[in-house]
Amino acid sequence: MSAIETNDAASIAGATAASARPVGLRPIAAARMFARRADRVVLAFVILIAFVAGVDPPLAPRIVVHVAAQMAHLAPWFLLSVLFAAAAKASGGDKLIAQAFVGREGWVIPIAAMVGGLTPFCSAGVIPLVAGLFAAGVPLAPVMALWIASPLMDPNQFFVLAGSVGVGFAIAKTMAAVGMGLLGGYGTMVLARAGFVDTQESLRPVVQPQRICSSSRAREAMAPMWRFWEDGERSKLFLTSAANTAWFLVRWLVLAFAIEGIMTAWVPPAFITQWFGGGPLAIPLAVLLGLPVYMNGLASVPFVAGLIELGMSPAAALAFVLSVNATGLGAMMAVWVLVKPKVFALYIAFAIIGALLAGYAYQLALSVV
Repeated sequence: MSAIETNDAASIAGATAASARPVGLRPIAAARMFARRADRVVLAFVILIAFVAGVDPPLAPRIVVHVAAQMAHLAPWFLLSVLFAAAAKASGGDKLIAQAFVGREGWVIPIAAMVGGLTPFCSAGVIPLVAGLFAAGVPLAPVMALWIASPLMDPNQFFVLAGSVGVGFAIAKTMAAVGMGLLGGYGTMVLARAGFVDTQESLRPVVQPQRICSSSRAREAMAPMWRFWEDGERSKLFLTSAANTAWFLVRWLVLAFAIEGIMTAWVPPAFITQWFGGGPLAIPLAVLLGLPVYMNGLASVPFVAGLIELGMSPAAALAFVLSVNATGLGAMMAVWVLVKPKVFALYIAFAIIGALLAGYAYQLALSVV
């Protein structure tokens, strides 16, 4: 029998066997194949919306509208950060940026912490900026300082807090935001120099900077070229990098905003309020209970004002809101999508320790005044 005849016989046998399978198994097999091939993040979003539609039908379209509105609001910053990261890689400027930061983390960390504490970035909104910094080769320590401080305070929130809770509380939260950024930045720097963490080994592949080759020939080939669009290979690298980074971030941002909308709708503030009380455990309990809760900075202002009116101490309220803003589900997802578990654990640890220290420091300051 020839090879062609053998292949034909095998094909006929395979088709016969497939037709002999129970019809009911075909949809299951197709679903399994689709699940294996489909993007897991997109699939998770679809399943999440389908679940919400089944449990709370009116909420599902509101979640979709919420996600679209948040993405539209974020679009200008998102586009700029993606283009920045792609241009830095295509031009070779990412290596210059990385080299500018090497050995200078100690000077850059305070700037990163103050910028993070004063710019209007939420936990999810800071993802494109952080991804761009990572892709450009900026060390982990200053990025961690910016990352931790970013969701904690912004100019709009300061004035709303001052009017709703008091100027003292607004100043305390601003100082806590910068202080927590410093804690995360310098703590990460110490651990990195001790060999506990490595920026390149701690990042997800899509945001990893290119390692600088030791070969002089390779360095010459990848020398900075600012007019990168005049070179075919660099233009192709720019488009590929921009597309990959944009797709990576869009998927995770959409999922993060969907979860944010669901938690806001399903977790009433009254459920959290009942767990708070006075005593020596008020501050750690406030931090602990704030971990799984998601509220952005402005949304948390009226809730914190209500907690204080109900009898919660301002120090415990500060610890709670810092924990909510820094370690809520939205913030943790923003970290998880860009870094590996070790750095993710560091972020959570620095945020928890920082919230505790800020709470106790504010309590001490209030007792002295």
